[in-house]
Amino acid sequence: MDAVERPTFETSAAMEVYQYVERHGTAARHRVREMVDLSPEAFEKALTHLLSKGYIEDDGGTLTLALDVGSVEQHTTNGLTYTIRPAHNDDFEGLVQTIRNVSSDGTYVVAESVAEQLLYEDAVTRHNTVESRVFFVATVDGEVIGWCHLDIPQLDKLRETAQLTVGVREEQRGQGIGSQLIERGLDWAKANGYRKLYNSVPAITENAMVFLENHGWHTEGIRRNHYTVDGEQVDEVMMAYTFD
Repeated sequence: MDAVERPTFETSAAMEVYQYVERHGTAARHRVREMVDLSPEAFEKALTHLLSKGYIEDDGGTLTLALDVGSVEQHTTNGLTYTIRPAHNDDFEGLVQTIRNVSSDGTYVVAESVAEQLLYEDAVTRHNTVESRVFFVATVDGEVIGWCHLDIPQLDKLRETAQLTVGVREEQRGQGIGSQLIERGLDWAKANGYRKLYNSVPAITENAMVFLENHGWHTEGIRRNHYTVDGEQVDEVMMAYTFD
């Protein structure tokens, strides 16, 4: 299932099963049946429908959200080999830790909110009739060192735009990993028909603004005194990338 595809359901039972798996990222098959309170026959019929539509995958009794957002890429820079790939639920802890590491100085406010949302929802990927959330991660020896995240509204009037965040742990910066991550996000958005991406940063984060500008982003507006950082009011710089 593509992240831009809005899920549809033939029965309320199928919707219940999908919603439970979608909220939890992964779930044991027997646990899902217990929680949605369906008869064995109704559950099997609903699950068969979801499997046939490619909405859910069954891996030996573990149900997962089936979301196709691309392949695995390997890169080598200055002797460092790293992988960029779609994130999955096993990345949850490392992803949250990396986002918190990058936003620990209190200036990457949007990323902080992403980490808090992950913790609240306890799932990496979301895909429902209201919103979708896609993550790409950079890993070294299986450890998450960076991310690119797209928050995708499903409302028809907003479905050509998305919010993007990106970050790399400080000790791994300067090797082009952030550039590869943001390009992966941009490539995915372009391939899926998006016309504009957004990112908002405090005006005091000059390095972040320069990084985005170097990758084709531009400033669309400024909200005065939008943030409070270390007791000081700080402007929000609203930046965008527009596809030709």
